[in-house]
Amino acid sequence: SDLSARLLAESVVPLLGQPVVIDNRPGAGSSLGSDIVSKSTPDGYTLLLGNISLAFNAALYKKLPFDALRDLAPISLAADQPSILVTTPSLPVKNLQEFIALARAQPGKITYGSAGLGSGTHLAMELLVLSQKLDMVHVPYKGTGPVITALLGHEVSSFLSTFAPALPHIKSGRMRGIAVTSLKRAPTLPAVPTIAESGIPGFEYSTWYGVLTPARTPKPVIDKLNKIIVTALNGQELRQRYSAQGMDARPTTNAEFAAYLKSETAKWAKVVHEAK
Repeated sequence: SDLSARLLAESVVPLLGQPVVIDNRPGAGSSLGSDIVSKSTPDGYTLLLGNISLAFNAALYKKLPFDALRDLAPISLAADQPSILVTTPSLPVKNLQEFIALARAQPGKITYGSAGLGSGTHLAMELLVLSQKLDMVHVPYKGTGPVITALLGHEVSSFLSTFAPALPHIKSGRMRGIAVTSLKRAPTLPAVPTIAESGIPGFEYSTWYGVLTPARTPKPVIDKLNKIIVTALNGQELRQRYSAQGMDARPTTNAEFAAYLKSETAKWAKVVHEAK
């Protein structure tokens, strides 16, 4: 989220004609920062670079201090990036079907790490595990960095990682890329097939990032911000900078983002319920 925000801000500043301050407020699966924005003055000067956790958290937390669909006004999606299922090179699998076969042959023995209980890396892997009726051991860590370290140290067997942190280790051979979660292959790793083409049709998961503002912000302000942000996202420089990090720029109208957030919230509520 920090990287996505900084790249976007640098392209937005010339269009706004004033600086943009990035203020990281981590905690509670992004809920702390989201709550601050939802309760801020609705004048268009305080924005949220939110992510897919906005869709998760309504189902994960019994009590949230805000309602993303009610208290935040979407401006535009910013970017998304697929995830990639990675394993240790010592695990005797080279593709998704071999990975699934091994997990079925050794129920309760193959481990997968995540960036924390209820994180995107956890829920996306649960989506895969549930779809294939697998029995695997979930090992939660406190963030993506510690899971990457654990996988490199052979503490866990696999991880459904976002692209950027895993890419250098896949290219160096210290991790094996099994399959990507987008419907199309990733340009940065064209040889790695998608999960959908590896035998699970329709499987799709992307970590998305989007810009939102307090719900009471006047419509003309939202429209102006949308125009500026979409202009930046359509610029070749920002698209190339996002692409270098395994992300795709994704400009939308505010109505398109609002509809997408609503559909994502319903989708992940179902996963959270089925995964108990």
